[in-house]
Amino acid sequence: MDNNLEYVSDLRTIVGRLIKKLRKESSTAQQMSLTERSTLGLLYQHRSLLPSELAAMEKITNQSMSEILRHMAELGFITRTASEIDKRKVNISLSAEGEKTLLQMRNERDRWLSQAITATCTPAEQEQIKQVIGLLTKIVEFE
Repeated sequence: MDNNLEYVSDLRTIVGRLIKKLRKESSTAQQMSLTERSTLGLLYQHRSLLPSELAAMEKITNQSMSEILRHMAELGFITRTASEIDKRKVNISLSAEGEKTLLQMRNERDRWLSQAITATCTPAEQEQIKQVIGLLTKIVEFE
């Protein structure tokens, strides 16, 4: 590997390790798959989506999304409402329990991350982390 690009591998590795660590720090999140957690987040952000829209956003098949939605319905995390425009379609939204669960997961992970940053980083390093967030956002949004 080109020495100038070695940091790319290091970044990928450390981001992956951070994600795994954050998953472990939420006992609530451990009960669901990554795609289920992501689907909860999408429904929170968009309020209501068609199953096909969720599948496209998650980059999975409609059949796979149907299984995820079935499981989430069993857990009481979503509600299904017939579309007013096309009665053959069903809008999916978060139930009160789904929203509560999502916010609990986020809170558990945020609390751990805040404690870890405070315990390991100086105030100057914390400022550097804040500045890097914008750069990482640009990378994530790259197509």
